[in-house]
Amino acid sequence: MKLSRLALAVAVLPGASFAATDAEQAYKLPDMVITSARMAQPRDQATSANTVFTRDDIERLQARSVPELLQRVPGVQVSTAAGLISYSVRGSNTAQTLVLVDGQRIASASSGIARLDYLSIDNIERVEVTRGPRSSLYGADAIGGVIQIFTRRGETGLHPEVRLAAGNHGTFERSASLAGGDERTRFNLGASLDETQGWDMTRDNRGADSDDDGRRNKAVHLNLDHQLNDDWKAGFSLNDQRGDSEYDDAYSYAPGLPHDEFRVSSYSGYLEGQLTDMWSSRVELGRSYDRNKAVGAAEDWNNGSLETTRHSASWINRLQLDPRNQLALGADWYEDQVDGSTTFAEDSRENHAFFAQHSFKADAFSTELGLRHDDNQRYGTQNSWNGALTLPVGDKQSWIASYGEGFRAPTFSDLYYPGAGNPNLKAETSKTYELQWRGEFDGNHLDASIYRTEVDDLIAWDSTANQPENIAKARINGFEANWAREVYGWQANLGVAVIDPRDRDTGHTLPRRARRTLSLDLDRQFGAFGLGGSWRALSNSYADAANSEQLGGYGVLDVRGSWLFSESIRWDLKVQNLLDRDYAQATYQRPTDPAGFPTETFAYREAGRTALLALTWTPEL
Repeated sequence: MKLSRLALAVAVLPGASFAATDAEQAYKLPDMVITSARMAQPRDQATSANTVFTRDDIERLQARSVPELLQRVPGVQVSTAAGLISYSVRGSNTAQTLVLVDGQRIASASSGIARLDYLSIDNIERVEVTRGPRSSLYGADAIGGVIQIFTRRGETGLHPEVRLAAGNHGTFERSASLAGGDERTRFNLGASLDETQGWDMTRDNRGADSDDDGRRNKAVHLNLDHQLNDDWKAGFSLNDQRGDSEYDDAYSYAPGLPHDEFRVSSYSGYLEGQLTDMWSSRVELGRSYDRNKAVGAAEDWNNGSLETTRHSASWINRLQLDPRNQLALGADWYEDQVDGSTTFAEDSRENHAFFAQHSFKADAFSTELGLRHDDNQRYGTQNSWNGALTLPVGDKQSWIASYGEGFRAPTFSDLYYPGAGNPNLKAETSKTYELQWRGEFDGNHLDASIYRTEVDDLIAWDSTANQPENIAKARINGFEANWAREVYGWQANLGVAVIDPRDRDTGHTLPRRARRTLSLDLDRQFGAFGLGGSWRALSNSYADAANSEQLGGYGVLDVRGSWLFSESIRWDLKVQNLLDRDYAQATYQRPTDPAGFPTETFAYREAGRTALLALTWTPEL
């Protein structure tokens, strides 16, 4: 019996389990989403605003990093400073967005940041971005949304792939993978090595800071799935990145040659099966690891190592009570441990949670109601609710009104950093009210959202108490829209967002958030040749919380082309920042004398025009 596309998708994705052959093809369907409900569902039924990038999208756009993909998502902004990445979903802080790789949390438990720029794009099959709070399903850190990354999957037969690329700034990329299997067992094994000399990120050209800031990243991944019988399957995945990243010691008077030796890895295994006609269940076990060792800085206090190890377990159940009612029930456990050159008063904590979400679908409306209870060993308990009402208008339109709660867990640094931690901190909490509209008209897909997010108990430095306290509040109003269609043979995708992120105490705009963003992609295939371009524009923003330093708005144009030389060989050429636009996403202050006063403000330098030529070989075996 031939499975429907929905059944095929549900068969392999987290949170659901139906036996099927060729199930890995589900990850290639752009009209499915997994993260919104923690199980596979058609995107038009998901209650949260979402964006999906499949492997085909990654190759068509010639994206070379996860942050490069995220810049195309309405309401998402990405920036870097001193080699440290930050990402904001709907105006939230970096640590207020949950990041998962094959279901495993990868953010550092000390900084709260997931190093998305370290993840090898050659190992990635699919990226999903869910915008809006999902703490009712995932718990801590899902205030702005959830970014979920899936590594590459196996295929029937044997399918090798080799990719070689070279570009300016001394950039060289190599990757190789082998996907294979039969009707019962599938695997995908791959490795990559990316190197670049980089460019000089600082603008003062003082001392050793005038050097280029390079990076070396080697990665390996393995994904294995085995169909035990008609009802049960099991699998394992491994994703590991490690390397070296250079940066400028911008705050030092006597700069050194600092660099970070990093490692980001995750491992997970699962067993899933169909227990009855109405009940499917999945058990997951996982481990993630984040390590950063800073060396070479002028001052010893800037050097040191910090490690986070996280063990986790989940039990997820899907019950199809009847054709209209569906229930998801689950329990999560994870333990965080920190280690390194900094000694914390506490170096481990556990979190226990259970959640339930009910979905009802009638002809005239649909509802969703969920609750999660988290019990953390260090900062207490937290309940998170969500609710949504969907009203279809004819066959082509729908309105979704929703309410969601979120929270961010204080990190180990917030709680226990020697001399600067506060063990009495509470979790940051949020409430979001949202109204969405979606429509399909003559090949046009349009969706739009307006929302308001209120965040309380924000953790900020209290100079009087000389420690972090829950003293700040924020309010974020936003509008975002996305339009996709084919125009005279061109595949077009336009995303726009307008946000008003405010500190509720001072009235200042939150730093490093542009209030208006636009992203446009155009691509077309001319036989064996492909042609495309992207335009990304951001308005002015402020570099600091006091709104005293302004960063200018900018627009960046990228172009790309591809040539399918034969059935097994493809050439790709990408030129980023074609117009060589000079722009900055952050600033820093440099002391003008050894005493440290006064200081001078400089902007971090972004890359100018860059080009990358790549050859991909996929021989048939």
